[in-house]
Amino acid sequence: MERVMLGLSLLDKIPNVEIRNRTGITDIFQRAAAPKWNWAGHVCRREDGRWSRVILDWQPRTGHRSIGRPPARWKDDIVKAVGKNWM
Repeated sequence: MERVMLGLSLLDKIPNVEIRNRTGITDIFQRAAAPKWNWAGHVCRREDGRWSRVILDWQPRTGHRSIGRPPARWKDDIVKAVGKNWM
C-alpha cells in the first residue's frame, strides 16, 4: 500500500526501509512490540514479590512434554533480543 501511495512498483527496487522513511509510517512489527517492551520494563522494576515477576522465572515440572513446538511466551522474544539476564 505504501508503494502505491508513492507511485512505486517492485521493479523500482527500492527497499522497504527507504519507503518507510519517505512515508513516515512505522513498521507494524515495531508498533506491536512497543507494548511488550513497556511491560517488560514495568515488570523488571517491580520488587514487591508480585506474581508477574515470580512467574517469569518459574519452570513447570509436569514430567512429560507435549507434542509439537513449545508455545511462544512473551519472555522468549525479550530473551532472544537482549539475552538471558534482561532483568
